[in-house]
Amino acid sequence: MDGHVTRTTMKLLPVLVFVCVVSSTADESASAVINMVVREGDDAVLSCSLGSRSIKQELFDWKKDGQKEVFMYDRGSHYNNNPSSQDPDFRGRVFHFEQQLDVGNASVVIRPTKVTDSGSYTCDFPFHQPRRRSHIVLVVGASPEPVIKILAETDKGVQVHCAVKGAFPKPVVQWKTRAGNIVPAEEPQVSERGGSYDVILQTTVTKTDYYQCVATQQEINHKIYTETLVRVVPGEFLFIIR
Repeated sequence: MDGHVTRTTMKLLPVLVFVCVVSSTADESASAVINMVVREGDDAVLSCSLGSRSIKQELFDWKKDGQKEVFMYDRGSHYNNNPSSQDPDFRGRVFHFEQQLDVGNASVVIRPTKVTDSGSYTCDFPFHQPRRRSHIVLVVGASPEPVIKILAETDKGVQVHCAVKGAFPKPVVQWKTRAGNIVPAEEPQVSERGGSYDVILQTTVTKTDYYQCVATQQEINHKIYTETLVRVVPGEFLFIIR
């Protein structure tokens, strides 16, 4: 609505930084799966290390979901100077830590991240004996702000509409009062497009109050809401977004 200002509030818990040192059995590594969560657009550092020894003359290979070539380093040659086999989704977006190869650091950074980067990543030293491998599951979350619109005034009250578009993981959307009380609403309309979710939630309010449309994504410890003041007056209404 022209002339109105939208104010949103976002809460995000700190993202943990994981350091994964590859381990091995007699034949191949059996390291635990590491889970990592970042917001879309942030950098994702995928950690992998062979210990404190130099890996300048080693080969290590990062893959996504067991197939996509993310980044390969082979004794000085790597995808940033020879990207022919690198998956197009990662070209120009993945970098290693060249100055830390002497201390065994095989980590890479993906920048900036996209929702489609979510997946399972492995760091493999295929020619090392015994073979070494680490495993990280990355979740890239998109957290768009809710958008509130007025629909209509009915004999039951004022209908308000909230849309959260392009979110990942799928958010739980609720209407609440400023005091935190849940406002009964219609069944949410949920659709998926390109790996992200659109959620629409409508409700009818019957008294003047501040109302919040709240989107919560527990998987990425994220909550964001937009607040609006709805004045309900018999025979007319005034809708203000604050």
